[in-house]
Amino acid sequence: MVRAAIVGLGRWGRSLVASVKGREEIRFVAGHTRSRDKAQAFAKDHGVKLVDNFDAILSDGGIDAVVLATPHSQHAAQVKAAAAAGKHVFVEKPITLTRDSADDTVEAARQAGVVLQVGFTRRFHPAIGEVRTRLGAGRIGTLVAMVGQHTTSTGAFIPPDNWRADPEESPAGALTAVGVHLIDHMIEFAGRIETVHCVTRRHGAGLADDTTTILLRFAGGATGLIFCSVATATNFSFTVYGTKGLMEVSRANLGRFRFVPGAERAPSGVVAAPADEIVDYPDFDMLQAELVAFARAVGERKTDDAAIGDALHGMSVFDALVRSARTGEIEPVAG
Repeated sequence: MVRAAIVGLGRWGRSLVASVKGREEIRFVAGHTRSRDKAQAFAKDHGVKLVDNFDAILSDGGIDAVVLATPHSQHAAQVKAAAAAGKHVFVEKPITLTRDSADDTVEAARQAGVVLQVGFTRRFHPAIGEVRTRLGAGRIGTLVAMVGQHTTSTGAFIPPDNWRADPEESPAGALTAVGVHLIDHMIEFAGRIETVHCVTRRHGAGLADDTTTILLRFAGGATGLIFCSVATATNFSFTVYGTKGLMEVSRANLGRFRFVPGAERAPSGVVAAPADEIVDYPDFDMLQAELVAFARAVGERKTDDAAIGDALHGMSVFDALVRSARTGEIEPVAG
């Protein structure tokens, strides 16, 4: 069993801890948070010993790994410190706020020989796995385009003094909150991105923009379109279009996968459209799945290098999107 410490016990940190309560692969034994008084009852209920500072976690030989649910700007320093202390690291997305700092962070973990995983939780959902399997088998032919929508209403409930409402912590509107998940999917399925165009707007009362529209052009010839917002109702859909059909993951919990084959001409000359394939996953726990995968990676002492490579390219895309949101221009993606 991996003995883990949680750093950051806000809404998301608590969700991570609760998702693996009772699991044999990983157990949260310690934690640190800036709002200790607010976390006391939750920590007691989940068997998490609260400590006064991050250094206390790093010096504890009874802790194997740290899980970081902290402000994005703190990730780089915290990952490096944890790696230097020999702790394996799970860090919430985005890994940092720039490609340069992400490179340094990944290299620090590599040099220390610790496992590093970035919290792209939707990678672990079986509906996304259905896309991965069928795309690999050539079921949709040549990939033409991808369209993603990811929205939530969380912007209305974030206090103005919360770090998530800070434009420096959440550049390019809803990109950091939700849009990076769709970018990660698109990079995995279509490869490197060459250019981006990003438009952001503010519809809520916060200081940061909350709504983002993105156009992407891939080196392989495909295009991507993303709409994301934290200022409307919750929704998720991700559609992959190919020359032989399309695949769609939908619903707020990613609970439905649909494969639509393209029409085929029969020998008689009649054009027939095969029936859709639909698979439902109503109750899958993505947070539990990603943390169990992290625990198993720690057991094997093996970082998923392909996922880290995608995350690093995603940070190059992130840099370009932040520039595009500022300039209003199409921006190239470095590297």
